[in-house]
Amino acid sequence: MADITITAANVVPGSNAVLETGFAGEALTAGKSVYKSSTTKKWMLADSNSATAEAKTARGIALTGSAANQPVVVHKQGDLTIGATLTLGAAYYLSDTAGGICPVADVGSGENVCLLGIAKSTSVLAVEIIAPGVTI
Repeated sequence: MADITITAANVVPGSNAVLETGFAGEALTAGKSVYKSSTTKKWMLADSNSATAEAKTARGIALTGSAANQPVVVHKQGDLTIGATLTLGAAYYLSDTAGGICPVADVGSGENVCLLGIAKSTSVLAVEIIAPGVTI
């Protein structure tokens, strides 16, 4: 399998969403997994096998497309219509592609495990990020 294909225009938070606003540290697209840089305090693309330790743990999913240094809204928890076709009941994880989201079958050797959520329908991801700090 591969990363899920997300249509950015169809990424919509649910009524129970926990959101955070901030600034993008690089170009971001809605539906991409992000982390907040501890040095710049800006949102960046997360990547499960990044050379940057904090990038290996997603802290949310971008809801808005933003250029570097522009405002961004990040979905941190709750239901998210992800703009992609999901497998009901399947777990989705941070990918080794910057900002990507993948099924568990695609989490491989050398990657940091970061659960993003469980599909509660074929279009809604129940976002509850769990990052145990384990590299497989």
